[in-house]
Amino acid sequence: MAKAKTQYSCTECGASSPKWQGQCPGCGQWNTLVEAIIDSAPAAVRSFPALGGTAGVQALAAIRPREETRQPTGVEEFDRVLGGGLVAGGVVLIGGDPGIGKSTLLLQALARLAQSGQKVLYVSGEESGEQVALRAQRLQLDVAGMNLLAEINAEKILSVLVEQRPAVAVIDSIQTVWSDALQSAPGSVAQVRECAAQLTRFAKQSGTCVILVGHVTKEGSLAGPRVLEHMVDTVLYFEGDTHSAFRLVRAVKNRFGAVNELGVFAMTEKGLRGVANPSALFLSQHSLDVAGSCVLCTQEGTRPLLVEIQALVDASLAPSPRRLTVGLEQNRLAMLLAVLHRHAGILCGDQDVFVNAVGGVKIAEPAADLAVLLAIVSSLRNKPLPGKLVVFGEVGLAGEIRPAPRGQERLREAAKLGFSHALVPKANAPKQAIKGLEVIALDRVEEAIERMRAW
Repeated sequence: MAKAKTQYSCTECGASSPKWQGQCPGCGQWNTLVEAIIDSAPAAVRSFPALGGTAGVQALAAIRPREETRQPTGVEEFDRVLGGGLVAGGVVLIGGDPGIGKSTLLLQALARLAQSGQKVLYVSGEESGEQVALRAQRLQLDVAGMNLLAEINAEKILSVLVEQRPAVAVIDSIQTVWSDALQSAPGSVAQVRECAAQLTRFAKQSGTCVILVGHVTKEGSLAGPRVLEHMVDTVLYFEGDTHSAFRLVRAVKNRFGAVNELGVFAMTEKGLRGVANPSALFLSQHSLDVAGSCVLCTQEGTRPLLVEIQALVDASLAPSPRRLTVGLEQNRLAMLLAVLHRHAGILCGDQDVFVNAVGGVKIAEPAADLAVLLAIVSSLRNKPLPGKLVVFGEVGLAGEIRPAPRGQERLREAAKLGFSHALVPKANAPKQAIKGLEVIALDRVEEAIERMRAW
């Protein structure tokens, strides 16, 4: 097959060059030229017919959408993150740190799909067939009916996919795959983008669900071009410390389900096992009430989670006090300390403030504001909060406490886990009493601090 013509394009200004240069001739930026294909797709892809054909202009009101049928993988937490299961023709990109469990999870999912009668294919570009078989043996998986291909050439992989037509195919990993159409090395921006485009095109034309495994950079984002995330239907990230026994899988993009859905797994000798009650992971077990600890009820996708927020406030020995957060946004902490000083009269300007979300979970929603403030005040005054207290609410710059979405679900989850008191925004106060849970509605930050003094 003749190689496609290529040129080098600047990622900043779009200028093109017939050969690679260190500096872009258009905008003058350095190291921005990447290889791109001028010619159309390779023959192996062009000759594969689309299932639906090419449609012309249609009236949107005349189109009758159909519900996407889902294929459960048998791994409940994985299905939750996917929105119920895999969709035919969908492309899933899953990334995470090395050794965090991406290959293990996908091998478990494919083994269960094969047991249910689905035709599956595992394409391994980083490990040999013997290594994959050894992992399956170590995990005690029944791999009968599961096919394996150890290959990194995109054209050969596509020819096997066209011949086999599996229901689900895993490419582990996309950074190892290379195409004959490009001269650059595997893992380069151009190779990753072109190989992902070919595999995505095949998935949409054939109805095969393709799962791509991606490497991550030092900053934790997926390696390669950011356009890779726009090409696929679902983007999943593995979170958590590799030294911990627990793993979190979060959906940051999902065209077929909820965004920010969270799956919680425990790493065992037999692979990843779903955790039935994840709130228990994020709550420390203290024999006595301790200062600087507050329980937050956060919402991850469709699931309410109870997470312990810990704060430590200590006298600063440096001219500039430290503000450090783990699992929370650091800039928001500085804003909350300013609100605490202006509207509650509590000054932390000469104190180091450290805030941590227990269990390695990352909290992005602003509903954690009130819990962070109460944990800081508790640590500053060395006064513990009640042990069965749960808190949520966003704090505004004017000192008001703003409502959080799905407040009723959060309160029901807290009551189910045995909490007896809740501090919530006034707009989230339930219309009907929740059995066993006393709900205290608040309007402003000053009211929350006064409530702390009463305890």
